[in-house]
Amino acid sequence: MRLKDARVTVVGLGLMGGSLAAALRAGDACREVRGVARRLETIAEALARGFVDGGTLDLAEGVRGADVVVLATPVRTIVELIPRLGPLLSPDCLLMDVGSTKAAIVAAMERLPGHVQPLGGHPMCGKEVSGIGAAEADLYRGATFVLTPLPRTSPEALALAWELVEAVGARPLVMDAHRHDRLVAAVSHLPYLLSLALVAAAEDVAEEDGMVWDLAASGFRDASRLAASDVTMMLDILLTNREEVAGMLARFREALDELARLLEAEDERGLRRMMEAARRRRKGLFQ
Repeated sequence: MRLKDARVTVVGLGLMGGSLAAALRAGDACREVRGVARRLETIAEALARGFVDGGTLDLAEGVRGADVVVLATPVRTIVELIPRLGPLLSPDCLLMDVGSTKAAIVAAMERLPGHVQPLGGHPMCGKEVSGIGAAEADLYRGATFVLTPLPRTSPEALALAWELVEAVGARPLVMDAHRHDRLVAAVSHLPYLLSLALVAAAEDVAEEDGMVWDLAASGFRDASRLAASDVTMMLDILLTNREEVAGMLARFREALDELARLLEAEDERGLRRMMEAARRRRKGLFQ
């Protein structure tokens, strides 16, 4: 099946799901885009903004006859939805997700009935704000979109998912689920915790001298941005990838201890070496 002939249902019309639906519809990429949400107000906004052709609060109704179903809810909700969806999906329906961790989701997908084609997914994009009000059709443009096929995923299902990813402007990248979780712990989940710790440390200072907030400018704003992320979403991410995140926290603690040692020893050469190495890497990644 080609994407242009497919009926796509997006379950969850927040930032990620709403943006995916918007991109598919804006590009006239598929036959139909339907949305499933928890609140009528969300459906109404999705319809008003032209993100979906139709919407419903009823999961069974929303996925009936769909060729592709994309789960765009918090990770633990995705894991809970997967077994419910199995009996509701049409033969050869492609079931995808956009959850930020993959091992737990793929494990749940393994237990789906044989007529379903499961495939994990994670677009490497987003914002620190949530909800359909923040959704936009260009959110995925230029982003890496990881696909984590299962051994049972057919080449045809993977090709359809690949086409969907490219249709929303993203770059597909196929990867094992466990490798994905290890790597995103370093570059996505750890940065959130560092942002959180930064705000907590500043709060401690503010208890002693509230003037600290008058001095907080672009450096603090940029470094603390992720602390404003949706708490439910981030709890799901951390708790479904806790071993990998804990490992990355240990690595960061080692680096922080080394910085503290160099500073205490007034080791200018050592500090410069670490600072310049980090500066080169950062500039090379995001010029």
